[in-house]
Amino acid sequence: MTLSIIIPVYNEEATIATIIERVLAVPLPAGFTRELVIVNDGSNDGTQEKLKAFSLNPQCRIFSLDENQGKTAAVKLGLAQATGDYIVMQDADLEYDPNNYPLMLELILQGKADVVYGSRFQGTIQNMTFINRAANTISNLTINLLFHTRITDFHTCLKMFKREALAGIDILSHHFSFDTEITVKLLKKGYTIHEVPIQYKARTREEGKKINWRTAVESYLVLLKLALFK
Repeated sequence: MTLSIIIPVYNEEATIATIIERVLAVPLPAGFTRELVIVNDGSNDGTQEKLKAFSLNPQCRIFSLDENQGKTAAVKLGLAQATGDYIVMQDADLEYDPNNYPLMLELILQGKADVVYGSRFQGTIQNMTFINRAANTISNLTINLLFHTRITDFHTCLKMFKREALAGIDILSHHFSFDTEITVKLLKKGYTIHEVPIQYKARTREEGKKINWRTAVESYLVLLKLALFK
Protein backbone atom coordinates (compact mmCIF):
# COMPACT_ATOMS: atom_id res chain seq x y z
CA MET A 1 0.00 0.00 0.00
CA THR A 2 1.18 3.50 -0.80
CA LEU A 3 0.21 6.88 0.62
CA SER A 4 0.71 9.73 -1.84
CA ILE A 5 1.30 13.11 -0.21
CA ILE A 6 0.65 15.95 -2.64
CA ILE A 7 2.49 19.16 -1.76
CA PRO A 8 1.79 22.21 -3.96
CA VAL A 9 4.36 24.92 -3.33
CA TYR A 10 4.76 28.53 -4.39
CA ASN A 11 7.49 30.76 -2.94
CA GLU A 12 7.99 28.78 0.28
CA GLU A 13 11.78 28.73 0.52
CA ALA A 14 11.59 29.34 4.28
CA THR A 15 9.40 26.30 5.04
CA ILE A 16 9.57 23.76 2.22
CA ALA A 17 12.56 21.79 3.54
CA THR A 18 11.06 21.61 7.03
CA ILE A 19 7.66 20.38 5.86
CA ILE A 20 9.22 17.73 3.62
CA GLU A 21 11.33 16.46 6.51
CA ARG A 22 8.28 16.36 8.77
CA VAL A 23 6.26 14.44 6.17
CA LEU A 24 9.10 11.94 5.70
CA ALA A 25 9.22 11.39 9.47
CA VAL A 26 5.52 10.55 9.93
CA PRO A 27 5.11 6.91 11.04
CA LEU A 28 2.94 4.86 8.69
CA PRO A 29 1.27 1.46 9.26
CA ALA A 30 3.32 -1.67 8.61
CA GLY A 31 3.52 -2.51 4.93
CA PHE A 32 2.95 1.08 3.82
CA THR A 33 5.25 3.09 1.61
CA ARG A 34 4.98 6.81 0.90
CA GLU A 35 5.56 9.04 -2.07
CA LEU A 36 5.79 12.81 -1.84
CA VAL A 37 4.47 14.41 -5.02
CA ILE A 38 5.85 17.94 -4.80
CA VAL A 39 4.72 20.48 -7.40
CA ASN A 40 6.65 23.74 -7.62
CA ASP A 41 4.10 26.20 -8.99
CA GLY A 42 6.46 28.60 -10.75
CA SER A 43 8.22 29.85 -7.61
CA ASN A 44 10.52 32.81 -8.14
CA ASP A 45 12.35 32.71 -4.82
CA GLY A 46 14.76 30.02 -3.59
CA THR A 47 12.19 27.21 -3.43
CA GLN A 48 13.63 25.29 -6.39
CA GLU A 49 17.10 25.36 -4.83
CA LYS A 50 15.71 23.97 -1.59
CA LEU A 51 13.97 21.18 -3.49
CA LYS A 52 17.23 20.08 -5.11
CA ALA A 53 18.32 18.68 -1.75
CA PHE A 54 15.51 16.10 -1.98
CA SER A 55 15.80 15.25 -5.66
CA LEU A 56 17.74 12.03 -4.99
CA ASN A 57 15.38 10.82 -2.25
CA PRO A 58 13.40 7.89 -3.74
CA GLN A 59 10.35 8.90 -1.73
CA CYS A 60 10.24 12.36 -3.33
CA ARG A 61 8.97 13.07 -6.83
CA ILE A 62 9.39 16.69 -7.83
CA PHE A 63 7.55 18.44 -10.66
CA SER A 64 7.57 22.06 -11.80
CA LEU A 65 5.26 24.44 -13.61
CA ASP A 66 7.12 27.05 -15.66
CA GLU A 67 4.78 29.84 -14.53
CA ASN A 68 2.67 30.34 -11.44
CA GLN A 69 -0.80 28.98 -12.28
CA GLY A 70 -2.38 28.84 -8.83
CA LYS A 71 -2.76 26.18 -6.18
CA THR A 72 -5.51 24.28 -8.00
CA ALA A 73 -3.31 23.80 -11.08
CA ALA A 74 -0.49 22.47 -8.90
CA VAL A 75 -2.84 20.08 -7.09
CA LYS A 76 -4.25 18.82 -10.39
CA LEU A 77 -0.75 18.02 -11.64
CA GLY A 78 -0.01 16.29 -8.35
CA LEU A 79 -3.15 14.18 -8.60
CA ALA A 80 -2.29 13.20 -12.17
CA GLN A 81 1.16 12.03 -11.05
CA ALA A 82 0.19 10.34 -7.78
CA THR A 83 0.29 6.53 -7.81
CA GLY A 84 -0.82 5.80 -4.24
CA ASP A 85 -3.81 3.82 -3.01
CA TYR A 86 -4.50 6.70 -0.63
CA ILE A 87 -3.93 10.40 -1.21
CA VAL A 88 -3.49 13.27 1.22
CA MET A 89 -3.10 17.00 0.57
CA GLN A 90 -0.41 18.89 2.46
CA ASP A 91 0.34 22.61 2.25
CA ALA A 92 3.99 23.62 1.99
CA ASP A 93 3.84 26.02 4.92
CA LEU A 94 3.80 24.90 8.55
CA GLU A 95 0.14 25.61 9.35
CA TYR A 96 -0.90 21.94 9.16
CA ASP A 97 0.87 19.16 11.06
CA PRO A 98 1.59 15.96 9.05
CA ASN A 99 1.41 13.97 12.29
CA ASN A 100 -2.36 13.95 11.81
CA TYR A 101 -2.01 11.45 8.94
CA PRO A 102 -2.10 8.26 11.08
CA LEU A 103 -5.45 9.13 12.68
CA MET A 104 -6.98 10.04 9.32
CA LEU A 105 -5.59 6.93 7.65
CA GLU A 106 -6.83 4.71 10.47
CA LEU A 107 -10.44 5.71 9.79
CA ILE A 108 -10.08 4.72 6.15
CA LEU A 109 -8.25 1.46 6.84
CA GLN A 110 -10.93 0.46 9.36
CA GLY A 111 -13.55 0.90 6.65
CA LYS A 112 -15.23 3.78 8.47
CA ALA A 113 -14.54 6.39 5.79
CA ASP A 114 -13.48 6.93 2.20
CA VAL A 115 -12.81 10.64 2.69
CA VAL A 116 -11.41 12.29 5.83
CA TYR A 117 -10.89 16.00 6.46
CA GLY A 118 -8.79 17.45 9.25
CA SER A 119 -11.07 19.96 10.97
CA ARG A 120 -9.52 23.03 12.52
CA PHE A 121 -12.84 23.97 14.12
CA GLN A 122 -13.11 20.64 15.93
CA GLY A 123 -9.53 20.99 17.14
CA THR A 124 -7.49 24.05 18.06
CA ILE A 125 -6.86 27.25 16.10
CA GLN A 126 -4.18 29.85 16.65
CA ASN A 127 -3.84 33.26 14.97
CA MET A 128 -6.76 32.99 12.52
CA THR A 129 -8.00 36.46 11.61
CA PHE A 130 -11.60 37.50 12.14
CA ILE A 131 -12.26 37.82 8.41
CA ASN A 132 -10.91 34.33 7.70
CA ARG A 133 -12.92 32.83 10.54
CA ALA A 134 -16.08 34.60 9.32
CA ALA A 135 -15.54 33.47 5.72
CA ASN A 136 -15.09 29.86 6.86
CA THR A 137 -18.19 30.02 9.04
CA ILE A 138 -20.37 31.39 6.26
CA SER A 139 -19.08 28.84 3.73
CA ASN A 140 -19.62 25.92 6.09
CA LEU A 141 -23.14 27.05 6.94
CA THR A 142 -23.94 27.40 3.24
CA ILE A 143 -22.69 23.97 2.19
CA ASN A 144 -24.48 22.34 5.12
CA LEU A 145 -27.76 24.03 4.18
CA LEU A 146 -27.41 23.06 0.53
CA PHE A 147 -26.39 19.43 1.12
CA HIS A 148 -27.94 18.69 4.55
CA THR A 149 -24.54 17.87 6.00
CA ARG A 150 -22.73 18.77 9.23
CA ILE A 151 -19.29 19.65 7.92
CA THR A 152 -17.33 21.98 10.17
CA ASP A 153 -14.33 22.77 7.94
CA PHE A 154 -14.40 22.01 4.22
CA HIS A 155 -11.80 24.71 3.51
CA THR A 156 -9.22 22.76 5.49
CA CYS A 157 -6.09 22.08 3.45
CA LEU A 158 -5.59 18.70 5.12
CA LYS A 159 -7.71 16.19 3.19
CA MET A 160 -7.25 12.44 2.73
CA PHE A 161 -8.98 10.20 0.19
CA LYS A 162 -9.17 6.63 -0.96
CA ARG A 163 -8.06 6.77 -4.56
CA GLU A 164 -11.38 5.38 -5.76
CA ALA A 165 -13.26 8.35 -4.28
CA LEU A 166 -11.55 10.71 -6.70
CA ALA A 167 -12.25 8.62 -9.79
CA GLY A 168 -14.17 10.47 -12.46
CA ILE A 169 -13.91 13.87 -10.77
CA ASP A 170 -12.68 16.54 -13.17
CA ILE A 171 -11.46 19.70 -11.46
CA LEU A 172 -12.31 22.77 -13.56
CA SER A 173 -11.78 25.69 -11.17
CA HIS A 174 -8.67 27.82 -10.73
CA HIS A 175 -6.53 29.56 -8.10
CA PHE A 176 -7.59 28.48 -4.58
CA SER A 177 -10.97 26.88 -5.33
CA PHE A 178 -9.85 23.24 -5.30
CA ASP A 179 -11.11 22.61 -1.76
CA THR A 180 -14.55 23.94 -2.64
CA GLU A 181 -14.88 22.06 -5.91
CA ILE A 182 -13.64 18.70 -4.64
CA THR A 183 -15.97 18.85 -1.63
CA VAL A 184 -19.08 19.68 -3.66
CA LYS A 185 -18.33 17.00 -6.24
CA LEU A 186 -17.67 14.35 -3.58
CA LEU A 187 -20.98 15.20 -1.92
CA LYS A 188 -22.78 15.01 -5.25
CA LYS A 189 -21.27 11.54 -5.76
CA GLY A 190 -22.78 10.49 -2.45
CA TYR A 191 -19.66 10.42 -0.29
CA THR A 192 -19.79 11.35 3.38
CA ILE A 193 -17.11 13.75 4.58
CA HIS A 194 -15.69 12.44 7.86
CA GLU A 195 -13.71 14.82 10.05
CA VAL A 196 -11.05 14.50 12.74
CA PRO A 197 -9.86 17.33 15.02
CA ILE A 198 -6.49 18.84 14.16
CA GLN A 199 -4.23 21.59 15.45
CA TYR A 200 -3.85 24.66 13.25
CA LYS A 201 -1.52 27.63 13.57
CA ALA A 202 -2.14 30.32 10.96
CA ARG A 203 0.72 32.44 9.73
CA THR A 204 0.55 36.16 9.03
CA ARG A 205 0.71 37.92 5.67
CA GLU A 206 4.23 39.01 6.59
CA GLU A 207 5.14 35.35 7.04
CA GLY A 208 3.78 34.50 3.59
CA LYS A 209 0.02 34.02 4.01
CA LYS A 210 -1.55 34.15 0.53
CA ILE A 211 -5.29 33.86 1.27
CA ASN A 212 -7.23 37.15 1.24
CA TRP A 213 -10.82 38.40 1.02
CA ARG A 214 -10.81 38.08 -2.79
CA THR A 215 -9.95 34.39 -2.39
CA ALA A 216 -12.88 33.95 -0.02
CA VAL A 217 -15.33 35.63 -2.42
CA GLU A 218 -14.10 33.58 -5.37
CA SER A 219 -14.43 30.32 -3.45
CA TYR A 220 -17.91 31.22 -2.23
CA LEU A 221 -19.11 31.98 -5.75
CA VAL A 222 -17.65 28.66 -6.94
CA LEU A 223 -19.55 26.93 -4.13
CA LEU A 224 -22.88 28.45 -5.19
CA LYS A 225 -22.27 27.76 -8.87
CA LEU A 226 -21.33 24.10 -8.37
CA ALA A 227 -24.00 23.39 -5.79
CA LEU A 228 -26.91 25.02 -7.57
CA PHE A 229 -26.14 24.17 -11.18
CA LYS A 230 -25.09 21.04 -13.03
